[in-house]
Amino acid sequence: MCGIAGAYGGELPSGSHRDLIEGMLRQIEHRGPDEAGCYLDDRLVMGTVRLGIIDLANGSQPIGSADGRWWLCYNGELYNYRELRRELSARGVRFHTDSDTEVVLQAWLTWGRECLPRFNGAFAFAVYDSAADELTLVRDRFGKRPLFVARHEGTWLFASEMKAFLAYPGFRFRFDQEQLASIFATWTPLPAQSGYHGVEQVPMGEYLRLRGDRVERGRWATLDLEPGPAPESERDAVELIRAELAAAVDVRLRSDVEVGVYVSGGLDSSIIAHLAAARQPGPLRTFSIEFDDAAVDESAEQAALTARLGTRHHAVRIRDEDVVRAFPAAVRHAEVPAFRTAFVPMYLLAEQVRQAGIKVVLSGEGADEAFLGYGIFKDVLLLTAWHDLDEDTRLDRIARIYPYLPHFAGEGAARRMLGLYRQFTEERLPGLFSHQMRFQNGRFAVRLLRDAPDPFEAVRRLVAAEPGYDALAPVRKAQWLEFRTLLAGYLLSTQGDRMALGHGVENRCPFLDPAVVRLAASVNHRFGDPFDEKYLLKRAYADVLPQRVVAKGKFPYRATDSAAFVRAAPDYRDTLTDSTVLDEIGVLDPRFTRALVDRVFDGPAERVGTKENQAFTLLASLFWLHHWFVRGQARERSPLRCGLHVVDRRTSALPA
Repeated sequence: MCGIAGAYGGELPSGSHRDLIEGMLRQIEHRGPDEAGCYLDDRLVMGTVRLGIIDLANGSQPIGSADGRWWLCYNGELYNYRELRRELSARGVRFHTDSDTEVVLQAWLTWGRECLPRFNGAFAFAVYDSAADELTLVRDRFGKRPLFVARHEGTWLFASEMKAFLAYPGFRFRFDQEQLASIFATWTPLPAQSGYHGVEQVPMGEYLRLRGDRVERGRWATLDLEPGPAPESERDAVELIRAELAAAVDVRLRSDVEVGVYVSGGLDSSIIAHLAAARQPGPLRTFSIEFDDAAVDESAEQAALTARLGTRHHAVRIRDEDVVRAFPAAVRHAEVPAFRTAFVPMYLLAEQVRQAGIKVVLSGEGADEAFLGYGIFKDVLLLTAWHDLDEDTRLDRIARIYPYLPHFAGEGAARRMLGLYRQFTEERLPGLFSHQMRFQNGRFAVRLLRDAPDPFEAVRRLVAAEPGYDALAPVRKAQWLEFRTLLAGYLLSTQGDRMALGHGVENRCPFLDPAVVRLAASVNHRFGDPFDEKYLLKRAYADVLPQRVVAKGKFPYRATDSAAFVRAAPDYRDTLTDSTVLDEIGVLDPRFTRALVDRVFDGPAERVGTKENQAFTLLASLFWLHHWFVRGQARERSPLRCGLHVVDRRTSALPA
């Protein structure tokens, strides 16, 4: 796992090209603190900071072809690299290292872009054809690894994290109000969004090819969620799930360093821990978060699991003051607005993992998207059938959707929610029927912005541009939206990659193995009760996991939001309403901002609802993003600690 950065085309700044790329890499050295390397020529500077995991001795980057024509800077892991290496070797390809990076390069040289569907991995990379002066930027199918690009004065900048651009002369960040409105309303950046003018992401499953002034964008992977042939029986489905998940864990345990597992106390991470523990020669090392707040703490389930598996367990206990203290640094790594604080404990957990000597962890992300574990999928089932159901059935189903939320619990709660659900039985936002209720909360946060445009225009364009989307069943549309929005834009990035790699820890997600996702599409809702979420996963592992873990039901990972700031840092009240800073940020509505802050700090915590919590966290994160990026305070100015290996192919650097 690594970080990459570079600049291509245009008039590169005068002065030392080495200093330029070293400055960009210094901003992201936390992603790969083990070593650094760069490639320089007359049109391109690019480099890598490396986190050594596979072939520690020989996996240095950038890596070039034998004839010196092709060069690769690679961020990621190719889990099926051994299988691809055997296939390439059978075709006569000779390898000089045992790294997966060389497999990526040789696959590209052998098959071109046709190699990409063969890849099972988490990656973003830059590959350069020096003879044709052609640079191609590629991102994995699910958006597990980030890749940002910006056009600046005729030059293309690219990097694993936007903060690398701060080292490029003359580059400045500015908030994009249209993108912010979309992010606030939908909780996450959409696939191409960054939140800033002139900066975009290469969307998941896509590539960007640059040759001189020519730009080509393309998609190499689509999100296929249509069900295939179903197994004949529930028993067959269970056996297939066990087999595919075991295979997914097997390839993700490939590493020359020790691999640990994040355990939340929920079903998904417990399954991964069980499978990993069975494949380790010694005790598995597991890591978890505990909270002082009982409403979000799952330490009892974590203890039951780790005792059952006999792991060497490490827990980090999080208090309100820990969340508030680490919030600025976590936002610096997130780089985009965040609608909840749950990413901050993950940042603190990764710090402890790295201090324990672990560079790689497995986690349960992707299970809820693949196996329809979220309440939003049950929302869709209820709303699409609403007019065919009697009231008693409606009440029963409402009570089973979000039992962990206070306003869904207790006698009479379902009846109180009837009116809310009735408002969303018809599609008001084209293509977004499944998410209308969620987006209603997002409308509140958009009021923070001055003169905000339509916040849902971008997501409507996203679904309108997707071939075949209109023909999907309602639950499949909801699933597609979860994969393309919240999973990639928040869970895998802000809460996942960015927090882990902030401390040089790589996270791997077996539930996002393409074979597992395909299988899930074929078995979901074919057996059992669809209101008993992840029914088949529970059946598959009920005999090996603690009963309290299997029986608990969905309990999403959360942390304390605005209440933590009220209890631990009352000075935030003045910080978030400072007139000078509000004027400097420019995109916020001062009156609404002050009213929201007053409500949070003056009212009892139990009266601050979900939408206010989300708006407050988005506001607080925007303030720190202004500090770090718009003001430029995120820039690191010290030299690279790990040194820099240089491949210099500039004409002026070559002997006559």
